[in-house]
Amino acid sequence: MTRSISILGATGSVGASTLDLVRRNPESWSVEALTANSNVDELAALAREFKASVAVIADESLHDVLKAALAGSDVEAATGRTALGEAAARPADIVMAAIVGCAGLAPVMAAIQEGRTVALANKEALVSAGEVMTAAVDKHGATLLPVDSEHNAIFQCLQGGKLDEVRSITLTASGGPLRLVDDLDAVTPAEAVAHPNWDMGAKISVDSATMFNKGLELIEAHHLFPVGLDKIRIVVHPQSVIHSMVEYRDGSTLAQLGPSDMRVPIASCLAYPGRMETPMNPLDLASIGELSFFSPDEDRFPATRLARQAAEAGGAAPAILNAANEIAVAAFLAGKIRFSRIALLVEAVLNASNLPPDPQSLDEVLLVDAAARRLAVEHLEKD
Repeated sequence: MTRSISILGATGSVGASTLDLVRRNPESWSVEALTANSNVDELAALAREFKASVAVIADESLHDVLKAALAGSDVEAATGRTALGEAAARPADIVMAAIVGCAGLAPVMAAIQEGRTVALANKEALVSAGEVMTAAVDKHGATLLPVDSEHNAIFQCLQGGKLDEVRSITLTASGGPLRLVDDLDAVTPAEAVAHPNWDMGAKISVDSATMFNKGLELIEAHHLFPVGLDKIRIVVHPQSVIHSMVEYRDGSTLAQLGPSDMRVPIASCLAYPGRMETPMNPLDLASIGELSFFSPDEDRFPATRLARQAAEAGGAAPAILNAANEIAVAAFLAGKIRFSRIALLVEAVLNASNLPPDPQSLDEVLLVDAAARRLAVEHLEKD
C-alpha cells in the first residue's frame, strides 16, 4: 500500500534522513509536499526526483528561481509563509515537521488543525506553545509522533504501558563535544558544532554543546508524556546508545537502544504502529564495550536548570527561554559573544519583568516570541 507524505524542512538533516528512507522504499511512498527555507536549488532537485505535488520555498524573493527550476515538471511552485501553512495542511497520511525553530510553529499548527498525523521533529512547537498545541491536537483529533531520538525512545518504551504506571522517565544526553573542555570561554563555533555522535545542523549542535537541547527536550517531554516534571530526569550518557528510559512502578526499567542515526526514530514514526527496514547495522554491544552515565553538571552547563525552571513557571516562560536561546546561539555562531555567554543571556531575558502575559493562542505565542527576541537583542547590544 502506498502512503503519502509531506516533508516540512526537506533540505535539513531530518528532511534528508526522511527522504533517504523514502528513496529506499519507493513503492511505499508518494510525496505530496516538500518545503525549504532558502535552499532553492536542492528543493527543486528533490521535488523533481520524488515527483512532489508541490514545492514551497519560504523566502518569497526566490519565487521566480523556484518556478524556473521546476519548469517543465508537474511540480507546483509556491513561496512564502502562507504557502508553508497550506502545504502542511494538504492531504497526506503523515506530515514530517522538521522546520527548525519558531518558524515551524504555524505549519505544525496547520497540519494539526486538519487532523493529520504529524511526525514532530520541531521541538519548539511544544516548547514554546505546548498547551496551545496539545489542546489543538485534542480538539482536531490529530496524532503526534515524536521524532527526537529521546522522545521516540520514550514513546516506544511506553507502548502497552500506562502513564499512571510510570515511576520516572529518564532522558539521556551525550554531553556534547565540550563535556570535558575546561575553558568554555575559549570555545569556537567550529568546536561547538563538532558533535561526537550525531550529525546535526549548527544550531542544534550548539544546543547540544550548551545542554539547552536537553533542556528543551525536558519541556517537550513534559507535554508529550505528562507524568509530572518531578518524574522527568536527565542523565549524561556519552555513548548515545541508550536513547531514553522509562521506569515503571514495579521497578522494571525499559530502555530503547540503537545507533546514533536519526533514520531509526524517523523509521519508527513512518512505519507506526509497525516496523520498516533501515540500512542500519545490528547494534554490537560487545564492540562498544561499556556504557557510562553521569549526572549533568549544572554549574558549568546551567541550561537544564534554566529549562526546568521555565517549565515549572509555565505560561510564557518556555517560549521566552526558547526565543532568547535562538538569539544567543545565532550571536555565538556569528562570533559576537562567547560560548559561556549563551546561558547568561537566556537567564537575563527570563528574569526580565516586562514581558507579555501567558499566551492562550498561537498568535499570542508568536507575540511572546517576538518580544523575547527583541529583549535578547537589547541585552546583546548592551554588552
